[in-house]
Amino acid sequence: MLEKARQGIARVEAVSISDKHTFSKENKDSIHLVAGLGVEGDAHFGATVKHRSRVAKDPNQPNLRQVHLLHKELFAELKEDFTIKPGQMGENITTSGIELLMLPRDTELHIGETAIVKVTGLRNPCAQIDHFQPGLLKAVLGKDAAGNVVRKAGIMGIVLQSGVVKGGDAIRVVLPKGPFKKLERV
Repeated sequence: MLEKARQGIARVEAVSISDKHTFSKENKDSIHLVAGLGVEGDAHFGATVKHRSRVAKDPNQPNLRQVHLLHKELFAELKEDFTIKPGQMGENITTSGIELLMLPRDTELHIGETAIVKVTGLRNPCAQIDHFQPGLLKAVLGKDAAGNVVRKAGIMGIVLQSGVVKGGDAIRVVLPKGPFKKLERV
């Protein structure tokens, strides 16, 4: 499973930010990741949670959703029914060549020259996704053979080491020392 997650040449396809709590983010030439805080200039930037529903419950909880990564391969999977471009599903970094959903928690993604993002869990898509394109929520949620919910809308992470990230940057995967922890929603 982990070998499959690391197959191919992993790279950044696009980078995106929004300084407001909008569903989609605007593509940029580069973004600046800041250790412990996230994507500079993005609405989710900060050490404590910024996602509005989580702030309402406890504004002091740690921000485990500083960076949203989404695999470009999902766009191809959905292309029969939806037209999606990088940044439109709210991700900061659109990737290719890596099966993000198969990575264990605490995997480190070394991106570009210096940035390091530690994977914290799965993005839990909400109803806003259907406001973007009706039916998309159902398309990014499924069930496995055992009846467990499968979330396909990307992964979340925290910034361990600062750096500038841009389209075309390489991504190097550093798996945690076992036992591997399956990704859960954050």
